[in-house]
Amino acid sequence: MGPTRAQFIQYAPAALAVGALTAGPWSAIAAGAAGAGAWAINASAPALRSLIACGITATGCGIAAHQVLATGMNPLFALGLAVPAGAAVLAHHRNTAGELPAALATTTTAVAAGQSSQEQLITAWWKEFISGPTQTEGRKLIQAGAGLAHLALDAGDEHVSFTGIITLPQGQQVRVKAADIAAVYQIPVSQVEMGDPKHYAPNALPVTVHLKKATAAPEIAAGAPTTPEQLWAAHVAIPEGAMPGTTLALTRYDGPLDWEGIATRDRKAIGTVNLQDLAGNLDLETIQIALAPTDKPSQMGVRVMKEHALMHGTMLSSVADELSMDSRGYIRLGTYIDARAALVPLAQPGSGARHLYLVGGSRSGKSGCLEQVLLSAHKSSIAVILSSPQAGTIAGARLAAYCGDGLDEAMCALRLAYAMMLDREARYRSPAFPFTDPLILIVIDEAHMLLSTSSPYHAEAKAIVEQLTRRSLKRGIGVVLATQTPLAEDLGNSTVIRSQLLIGGGAVFLRCAKGQGSLVGANAVEGAEGIDLSRIPSSWPGQYQKVADRDMSGLDTEAAAGPEDGTFGLGYLLTPGSQALQFRSLHLDVPPASLAGNLPPVTVEDCDAWHHREAITQTPMVDQRGKNLVGSLADLLTAAQQGPPVPQQRAQTDPAAPSDGQELIKPRILELLRQESIPMTAETIARKLGTSAKHVKPRLSELKKRDEVTNENGLWRAA
Repeated sequence: MGPTRAQFIQYAPAALAVGALTAGPWSAIAAGAAGAGAWAINASAPALRSLIACGITATGCGIAAHQVLATGMNPLFALGLAVPAGAAVLAHHRNTAGELPAALATTTTAVAAGQSSQEQLITAWWKEFISGPTQTEGRKLIQAGAGLAHLALDAGDEHVSFTGIITLPQGQQVRVKAADIAAVYQIPVSQVEMGDPKHYAPNALPVTVHLKKATAAPEIAAGAPTTPEQLWAAHVAIPEGAMPGTTLALTRYDGPLDWEGIATRDRKAIGTVNLQDLAGNLDLETIQIALAPTDKPSQMGVRVMKEHALMHGTMLSSVADELSMDSRGYIRLGTYIDARAALVPLAQPGSGARHLYLVGGSRSGKSGCLEQVLLSAHKSSIAVILSSPQAGTIAGARLAAYCGDGLDEAMCALRLAYAMMLDREARYRSPAFPFTDPLILIVIDEAHMLLSTSSPYHAEAKAIVEQLTRRSLKRGIGVVLATQTPLAEDLGNSTVIRSQLLIGGGAVFLRCAKGQGSLVGANAVEGAEGIDLSRIPSSWPGQYQKVADRDMSGLDTEAAAGPEDGTFGLGYLLTPGSQALQFRSLHLDVPPASLAGNLPPVTVEDCDAWHHREAITQTPMVDQRGKNLVGSLADLLTAAQQGPPVPQQRAQTDPAAPSDGQELIKPRILELLRQESIPMTAETIARKLGTSAKHVKPRLSELKKRDEVTNENGLWRAA
């Protein structure tokens, strides 16, 4: 193997000096050849000048020494001429010593026939720990045979990375993980990027490994970051931030606490964003930030508000003219964060009715939303069948054509709703919307009290609601179902009910209790991925200070809660084919029922199911095992004429039931209420009569229908 470029530059003058002493004048030719060789191998200009100077000196000394010896002079004179030649060689060595490292590095790269030393080291570690064959006996490989092909190294001043393709024989699948590679090269997992297996062959997967990653320091002016873009780059876009790898582009700026923008991640989905983490990064309160997903998964709309845009709300009385259903079947339920009207569908032209799924915990504004729906239905000539297991919670109950107030009566309302669907199916074999009959809305409040497995009506209610959500839309019957959480338990663990509600209409998500409002995992809803309803705050910023400023003049019994006193009605609205957007329902500055005037409720059509409603509502629609739901109107009417078997069987098996029959309980109830002259719950009445509450509640319902007793918020008194 010949001398390297660096060796030639350094040691050619020494050889030239020796040759000059022996070759005499011919050393001039040798000096010229050395200079030409140095130029041909691209020596640097300083090295070339040093080489020429050294060659001239050595050649001159050689010619003089040769003449001394030829004339017979003392040889010591010729030997003395070797001193300047040696000095020239040493000077040349010093002149080129500074260029040796670069020359060596260049030479190493230029003469490498295969891989560089760094590539060889990368390959050696890969074989030793991942693919084999390993040099260490007994070492367990990550995946034998998973070689690294097409290795390419990218090295710079502040970064070193390599790319390649993990390859296996045909028929095998790559099982090497990013964590495995990170452990081998002792780097964080975030510095290993692997291709998506869905887009590549099973036995060939590209990989990029950043052995040394340049720190992406944000371009920030002197001092602390001030602009939203700088704050975003310094705190949000960093690996530990709420949205790593994103950049912010402002679309509106009215101050450091009032701006809008688009966060973008280069060709990668942003995914789920933790709103609390984002608020912490920006040093804001959670309620001051609103996110709006876009059509692109790599972008997310961001809005920062000094004062929340929905804090002051939209008054119900100010939009009374917008509450009726429009030509597309939509009603106004509230206002979006960008001040647009928030609309939900109750019907679809040419198709039928629409469902509505409503989720919200205590003090979230759920009852207010239902009262708005009742008012809009009344203004739109839609008949309502109300099922409210928790008595006295819906102030607009008088707008319903049929109201089931209380657990037992709520179940009666469900039976009537199912009977109406069976009746319309019998009359409209080939439905053509719109019908001559009115649209019907089945409003089920606190549905978990009927559907949960702990409910005495669980099996029957679950069977009826599943059939209603599946079959009622084309018959002009929609279901509005409200629960306190999005958990499956609130719907009787029925996946059918929730999927049919979401497919058949919109959804409203309000604040829920902690740990019960997450729309992820099994509770995920398409279009509302990653939302945690328990993170919606219960109060606006500064509310705690208002509470601390006390007024000791006594309770103000005439004051009404304003929209600034809480976040009730604040949540997310999901409509068909869109993303869930932040909105707030209308603020009930006036009772919704007062806007209906003195008009009577919209009634359902005159049909067999409505004629026999008294008997139908008392007739269980499943057998004693909770199965075999009645499938036709004829079967239902037959069962209704035979009378309800369940109370009779319970009377025979319940030792606490009176022996003289259930009918004799009614006079005793009336006598007790008249004697006590104070309102009592059904449980109190049952205890005083020495019987079970399940026998008293149906009799109270019958007495209420005869106007012999009244019910206010679950308390019964004689009329």
